[in-house]
Amino acid sequence: MRAAGRLIAALIGSVAALCAQFKSTVPLVVAPTTVTDEKGRFVDGLTDRDLVLYDNNVPQAIQVDTVINPISLVVLIEASFNSAAMLDKLGRSGVLFTDMLAAEAGETAVMSFSDRVKLAQGFTTDGARVTHAVRALRVQGDGVALYEGVSAALDLLATRSPSRRRVLLVIAERRDRSSKLDLATLLNEGQLQNTTIYWLTYSTLLEPYTNRRKSKWDRMTDDEKNDPRRMRSSKVPSPEEEEQLPVDLRPGDLIGVIVEVAHRTRVDAANLLTRTTGGRTFNFLKQSGLENAIQAVAEEVHRQYIVSFQPKPDTAGLYHGIRAEVKDRPELRVRTRAGYWSVP
Repeated sequence: MRAAGRLIAALIGSVAALCAQFKSTVPLVVAPTTVTDEKGRFVDGLTDRDLVLYDNNVPQAIQVDTVINPISLVVLIEASFNSAAMLDKLGRSGVLFTDMLAAEAGETAVMSFSDRVKLAQGFTTDGARVTHAVRALRVQGDGVALYEGVSAALDLLATRSPSRRRVLLVIAERRDRSSKLDLATLLNEGQLQNTTIYWLTYSTLLEPYTNRRKSKWDRMTDDEKNDPRRMRSSKVPSPEEEEQLPVDLRPGDLIGVIVEVAHRTRVDAANLLTRTTGGRTFNFLKQSGLENAIQAVAEEVHRQYIVSFQPKPDTAGLYHGIRAEVKDRPELRVRTRAGYWSVP
């Protein structure tokens, strides 16, 4: 864990020099903070008298919100060839995003990405619309423009009222493959200041083997099934539509294995962005694991302390590391965002 922390700090430090012109318009630094005991159980009932937040090792005057602001949630989903098996598992998850994660008074938007980023569903409180958008997702291409997808999601969140909590849930592999946007530019995004990123990720090598064989019918959207040119009920497949498709083995062939091993030497964007913003990364393999991960994110989001403080003016572009602890309770585990860029 300490080694991972040093790696994150090193990555952030190496990028800081590239971001000297960054200027934030955010008047407060918002730091959602999770507190658990040694068994991982959430600790409730703490106040600003119990929590201490340090900015570059200097304790700050903080405010802990007692009124939980409604959530604006963007679900960003990879739709590359590597993610075909994962997309099959997502079909029934839309209601979890709206009812459990965004929850009461929350709103949810769905975006997908491969070579390009697409908006599948704008912000809505209607769980049925979110479910339809998720079920309709299909493979869009071979690329994984991960940084561009995250950047577009942050831009969409920037359109929401500052009074709302901003949460980005990424369902994708860990590393970028084809973005034209570089990591330094992404880390310079002002919206990272007030957004918490969670990441649900999977093995592109193993995921294809966790699904039953799919038919053309399984991969058809609701709109395709209702197409009047089919000349049959939207609930009844034709013999041709029932034929099984080949297993998605492309990521697991020998060349694919070699490519994947080399790919793992790239920056782990999932770990970097979640730790930078105070979120977490979850791994899943089967559909039950995916649903459990969504529920775990929902539980954490609704059990966090929303800590904020007014940073002192500083030279633009300097990175400030922050950390939090509970007074006189060293046994408790406290997690918050890794830091923020200074305001002039």
